[in-house]
Amino acid sequence: MSSFSLLVVDDQPANFDVIEALLDSPRSRLEPDHTYEFHYANGGQSALDGLAFTRPDLILLDVMMPGIDGLELCRRLKAMPEWSSVPIIMVTALDSKQDLARCLDAGADDFISKPINRAELVARTRSMLRIRRQYLQLKDFNTRLEGLVNERTAQLQRLLFVDTLTKLPSRAFLMQELAAACQDDHPQLAVAYLDCDAFKRVNGAFGHAVGDQLLVAIAERLRGQLRPGDLLARMGEDEFCFVLFHAFDPEAIERWVEATLETFLSPFIIGALQIPITACVGLAVGMQVSSSAEAILQAADTAMYKAKQQGKGSYKVFDTALHLATLDRLILETDLHRALERDEFVNYYQPIVRISSREIVGFEALVRWRHPSRGLVSPDAFIPCLEDSSLVVPAGRLILRRACQQLRLWHEQGWPGLTMSVNLSAQQFGSKSLLNDIDDILAETGLNPVSLKLEITETAVMGDPEAATLLMEKIRQRNIQLSIDDFGTGYSSLYYLHRFPIDNLKIDRSFVDQVEHSSRNQKIVETILTLGKELGLAVIAEGIETEQQLALLKGLDCEFGQGFLFSCPLPPAEIDLLLKATGTGRPLIQLC
Repeated sequence: MSSFSLLVVDDQPANFDVIEALLDSPRSRLEPDHTYEFHYANGGQSALDGLAFTRPDLILLDVMMPGIDGLELCRRLKAMPEWSSVPIIMVTALDSKQDLARCLDAGADDFISKPINRAELVARTRSMLRIRRQYLQLKDFNTRLEGLVNERTAQLQRLLFVDTLTKLPSRAFLMQELAAACQDDHPQLAVAYLDCDAFKRVNGAFGHAVGDQLLVAIAERLRGQLRPGDLLARMGEDEFCFVLFHAFDPEAIERWVEATLETFLSPFIIGALQIPITACVGLAVGMQVSSSAEAILQAADTAMYKAKQQGKGSYKVFDTALHLATLDRLILETDLHRALERDEFVNYYQPIVRISSREIVGFEALVRWRHPSRGLVSPDAFIPCLEDSSLVVPAGRLILRRACQQLRLWHEQGWPGLTMSVNLSAQQFGSKSLLNDIDDILAETGLNPVSLKLEITETAVMGDPEAATLLMEKIRQRNIQLSIDDFGTGYSSLYYLHRFPIDNLKIDRSFVDQVEHSSRNQKIVETILTLGKELGLAVIAEGIETEQQLALLKGLDCEFGQGFLFSCPLPPAEIDLLLKATGTGRPLIQLC
């Protein structure tokens, strides 16, 4: 059985006795299982003083009282957050509309005229208590809901701040702590950003389950490098980050980085597997960079990127020179965005010849940047940045489209036997839109796909050999030829090489450049040529610049070549003149 607390405020005790007598019967209750607990206050101040004890669910309030009258008490109660929701029934002998309006204006919820009628009192009391009960139920529901929300928020917070795989703090937690440390003006702060080298090869070779176990093992090994009070977080798939809160001695921090990298010298044991893995680290010291957590982390990430360019197992400290180089790179990336928007990229074409006769058999499409103020920008100045940016896929699509359009035009002008080789960057090869892009471009240009060759680097295909094989098979189903570019500089596995559905191997220019001076390079070239013949692949030598190189390649029975000995890359108009002068059946004169 539940009870409602009723507070009657009236300076005449007899009125309390009347109200109690009229309501204190089972027929007067809100429900049969409810009871009323009556409290009396003889004035406004005593009512206020006793609220904590009476804790009313309903107040029946006389209007005309000395001191704090009913209207003033009503206003005060409604202004008190804890009691503002308690219904108030004004009990008054005043019956003018103006008086009743004053009661409602003071905050009263209802009123009863004197002399009190039992039926009216019971009805209005029940009505107000129903409202009170609904309010309490809603309040209880809101309290429980708020508890559930808080509990769920705490769960989400834990999920947000903890990496589920390694149980290390997450990137979000690290950023929160780093930002707080920066606000505290922590001058000895340093950040070490670590990225594992070639981790995707592990997933590709052994599957993601082994890769996940390896990440857990790496996290455990890195935990051993934590200094007291420092923070280690997992930032991404194979990226981790240390925040060093007391980096007083830069040389000591560098020694700590070297020791951390040395922990990777021993292979990781995953089940029956021994997996060697290396890592690179970028180091940024807060006081050298900025008070911004984002800027410090970006600096460490930039230093890590530069470390990876130095080679596996390297580290790099962010400094002023690196900062300026980063700014230059950002400016270059901005200019490249504009170049793509303004159609400043153009195709040049370098002839590919049959070595035995020097006749042109095809071309390789090479991108050039015709800058509005700097003129023709050297490829070395922008292609590495282009390939590392998100622009490489739309730029590659543009290069492919223009190359197909140009080859179709040359076919129509009387040279139907020419082929066109187009490079696919690693990002473009891994793009989900690649096959659709190829289909759209072939349909748009009307080019016979048999005359198109797509060149892919070893690095691009060996990241995930199985997936690369499936994709290459789909490309070959379109009657497009495939070439492995810069062969010999990557890490191709012969096991995979004979399984790849490829047509050509391109010997990297670094081997051709030294073929006349290095017996080792000559042996490498000879081995690649023998391998190509055994696998039924055509072999093209890149970077031929001297007659001696050409003679050696010809003696080794290399079938195709390209290089400055024959021609440098040329714009389409100059290729038109070249074709008209030599055709495709006569030797190509030296143009460079």
